[in-house]
Amino acid sequence: MRVTIAEVARRARVSKATVSRVLNNKGDVDASTAIRVREVIAATGYTPSARAVGLAKGRAQTVGMLVPSLTWPWMGDVLQGVADVVEARGYGLLLNTMNRGGDSLTQFARHVSANAFDGLLLIEPPDTLSYITRLHENGLPVVMIDDRGHHPGFPSVATSNREGASDAAAHLLGTGRRRLAMITGPAEFGCTRDRIDGFRTILDSAGVEFDRRLQVEGDFTRAGGDVAIRHMLATGIEFDAVFAHNDLTAVGVLDALRAAGRTVPDDVAVVGFDDIPVAAHTQPALTTVRQPSREMGEKAAAMLLSLLAGETLPEEPWIVPTSLVIRESTA
Repeated sequence: MRVTIAEVARRARVSKATVSRVLNNKGDVDASTAIRVREVIAATGYTPSARAVGLAKGRAQTVGMLVPSLTWPWMGDVLQGVADVVEARGYGLLLNTMNRGGDSLTQFARHVSANAFDGLLLIEPPDTLSYITRLHENGLPVVMIDDRGHHPGFPSVATSNREGASDAAAHLLGTGRRRLAMITGPAEFGCTRDRIDGFRTILDSAGVEFDRRLQVEGDFTRAGGDVAIRHMLATGIEFDAVFAHNDLTAVGVLDALRAAGRTVPDDVAVVGFDDIPVAAHTQPALTTVRQPSREMGEKAAAMLLSLLAGETLPEEPWIVPTSLVIRESTA
């Protein structure tokens, strides 16, 4: 049975507050009393809980995390990276989602008011950045994961969206493709703008003209990729490659091409972005730009713990690089 601070206090004939002061080396305890308390601690093998130590230091010993939803395909990898780091350092993780809109934000605000966590990791839910910025300005340590081009006034971790898209374009050109289509993410996302820019830059530098009719805005869903390809096929515009801004969209592209009788990669090569687990198991297996989601979670958690330790971090995003994973959809 675990020895409690109450048991130590009873045996030493002092209050629990006195035991706590001895444990935290407070100088306001009589020397003989402190010796008696330490003798009881040694005899009983009492060890304070991490939570008790954190509270004594004015901390919850907990990291908060706010995310839009747990349904995003790469969210699990990010969370695993975060959990690996914070748990190894003796911290708990308090996860908040925005699944219920305003009600979720109200619950999160209650956690903030109760000082339930020491610092916050953020994957920005819609319409929350100004609120989080105010919390940061009022002293809450915050690190954002995937800043989506918003460049907040606090530390963040991002990935090399522009370079990843450039790698996708260069690879497709290297396979002999010249009529390249692109299904983007939502226009308001910074990552969408970066991926468009990186892709188009490589085409321009290679002297390959990009047909603007072959750029369609998507919504990062499988259905969106299917609809976009059906639209292109219906217009009769020729294309021999597709760069989709995420893997779910690319899976929809494969669906639509298969339904139309187009073979991949013989007729059309396809590249995605993210390298979620399903990418290796599509038919054919999907060439994609690997977004290092787990590493982003690990780095963001390490940065937040550094802030909690009193270190100063740069406001510029820490960039975790992408890499191109070549599979059968472009071979």
